[in-house]
Amino acid sequence: MGNAKESVKAAIESGKTVLGIEFGSTRIKAVLIGEKNEPIASGSHEWENQLENGIWTYSLDDIWAGLQDSYTKLAKDVETTYGTVLTTVGAIGFSAMMHGYMVFDKEDNLLVPFRTWRNTITGEASEKLTEMFQYNIPQRWSIAHLYQAILNGEEHVKDIVFQTTLAGYIHWKLTGEKVLGVGDASGMFPIDIQTKKFDGNMIAKFDEAVAGKGFSWKLSEILPKVLAAGEAAGTLTEEGAKLLDVSGNLKAGIPLCPPEGDAGTGMAATNSVAVRTGNVSAGTSVFAMIVLEKELSKVYPEIDLVTTPSGDLVGMVHCNNCTSDLNAWVNLFKEFADSFGIKTDMNQLFSTLYNKALEGDADGGGLLAYNYFSGEPITGFEQGRPMIARTPDSKFNLANFMRVNLFTSLGALKVGLDILLKQEGVKVDKILGHGGLFKTKGVGQKIMAAAMNAPVSVMETAGEGGAWGIALLASYMKNKKAGETLDTYLDEQIFAGSEGVSMEPDPVDVKGFDAFIERYKAGLPIEHAAVEHLN
Repeated sequence: MGNAKESVKAAIESGKTVLGIEFGSTRIKAVLIGEKNEPIASGSHEWENQLENGIWTYSLDDIWAGLQDSYTKLAKDVETTYGTVLTTVGAIGFSAMMHGYMVFDKEDNLLVPFRTWRNTITGEASEKLTEMFQYNIPQRWSIAHLYQAILNGEEHVKDIVFQTTLAGYIHWKLTGEKVLGVGDASGMFPIDIQTKKFDGNMIAKFDEAVAGKGFSWKLSEILPKVLAAGEAAGTLTEEGAKLLDVSGNLKAGIPLCPPEGDAGTGMAATNSVAVRTGNVSAGTSVFAMIVLEKELSKVYPEIDLVTTPSGDLVGMVHCNNCTSDLNAWVNLFKEFADSFGIKTDMNQLFSTLYNKALEGDADGGGLLAYNYFSGEPITGFEQGRPMIARTPDSKFNLANFMRVNLFTSLGALKVGLDILLKQEGVKVDKILGHGGLFKTKGVGQKIMAAAMNAPVSVMETAGEGGAWGIALLASYMKNKKAGETLDTYLDEQIFAGSEGVSMEPDPVDVKGFDAFIERYKAGLPIEHAAVEHLN
C-alpha cells in the first residue's frame, strides 16, 4: 500500500474520520471522510417511497434496513480498500429529506405511517396557518401536517408526545436526544431569526387556535430542541451502535452533530451558506436556495423561508418535479437503441442527448412540455400528468425536444425564482449547481444560468451531495476553532482553491428561456385539462 493509503488507514484506526449519512428520496448514502475532509469510503442503498392509502410513505422497516445496508457497504468498502475494520469514527451526522410528519406516543410508537414531504394533502392547513402567522407555511411543512390532522379530527393527535423529521427520528433512536438542527427545524415550524429557535409568538398563536380541542400537550412540548451548526447533539448509545452497525463492530460514545435536512447539507456541500450566495439541487425534485440579506417585503406562497445550518434566513423555491420525466425519455431512447442491438452506456447516452439540446433553437422551437409526475404547488397543481405539446409548425427535432425537456425540468422553479430576483430584487453573486441534472458537463449548468440570469458554478465534489455535506457539518462541530463561523470554516478548511468552473449566462439563452416560460405559463390550462380528463 502506498503512503497515502497508510495514512488514511491510520486516521481510520485512530478515529480521526467523520461519518455522514443522508436519506434522499431514492437513495440512502453513507460517506466517510478523512482528515482533509475528503471522501475515503462510501456505501449506498436504493429505495423507493410507497403510495399507501393515498399517502406517500416509507416504512420504518425500510428506513432501518436501508440505513444498515448503506453502513454495512461503507464498512465493507473500508475493509476492502484499507484492510482494517471500522470500529470508531470521530463524529457522525445524519440528514434526510425535510418536512413531512412523524409523530410518536408516550411508548415511542409511531402513531400513523410517516407522511413524507411529497404529499399534497394539507392545503387547508397550509392556507389557514399562512394567514394565522402571516408567514408562508407550505403544504409539506410538519406544522401543516399536524394542523391538517387536527382539522381532519384524526384520532391519534391527542396521543402525540413527540413530533420530528426523518433525520430527527434517526438521531433520536441512535442517541436518545430529541433535537434538530436549525435548518431542518425551519422546515417544521418558522424560526425566529434573532433567537435561532422556533418563533415563540407563532407557537402561542397556534396553541391558542387549538386550545378548544382539549389536547394534553402544548406545541413547544412536542417539538424537538433546536440546535445550530457546531453545537454538540449527543453521543451514540450502545443501543444506537447496534442499530447502525449490525456486525457489532462499531463502538458507542461517538459524538453526533445536530441532524440536518437535505436543504442545509446541500448548502454545506456547495459552500453556499454565506449571504448573497445560493445553490440549486436538481434531481428527482429541484430546489433553489438563496441566502438573503433581509426579510422579504411580503408573504409569497411560492417562496419558503428556511435557514442555513447556522440560522441565517434563506429564500427557497421548491418544486416536486425535476428530472423524472427527462430520465423517462432517456430510457425510451435506450430502449430504442437496445431494440437495434446497440449496446448503450447510460452516461454516454445522457451526455449525447443533453449536448444535443445545445444545438436547438434558443426558445426550444415552439415546443411545450410539462414534467409533472406529481402535483406542483408553485403553479397550482395537486396532481400531474407528464406531457409534450406542439403546434403543427413547431420545429420538432431531437435538439429542440431535448432542450424543451431540460427547460421544463426547471420551469416551475423559474416561475418561483422570478419572484425573488425580479420582484424582490434579491442580489446573487454566485450560484452553485449540484445533483443529477448537472452531471453532464456544461449542459444543465448552461440552462440553469439562462434560467437565473446569474453565473452558475459546478464543483467536482458536488456529486458527493448531502451525505458529504452532513459529514462536513459533523467535521465542523468536531474541529472548529473558538469563534470560527461555519462559512469561514467551509471557505478556509474545505473549499479553499476548489471554486469549481463558473459559467456566465448567455444573453441569447436567457431570452430563449424567458420566451419558453411565457409559453409555459400560457399553456398551464392544457396541463389542468390533462389532470381532469386523463385518469
